[in-house]
Amino acid sequence: MLAILALIGLWCVVAASLSGVVGQWHPLLQALFYLVAGVAWIWVLPLRRMLAWMETGIW
Repeated sequence: MLAILALIGLWCVVAASLSGVVGQWHPLLQALFYLVAGVAWIWVLPLRRMLAWMETGIW
């Protein structure tokens, strides 16, 4: 659980550090960026594997 929270915190810091650049884009491009970034967080990054491992119930 702590690893998941650490990854979420790190992802938030990365997204916030890009806000200066992304904030200058057209609002629709900003929405697309944050949508893609959110989907990448769930499916591409290790969180998906970690959640799948937790669901197996193998300790």
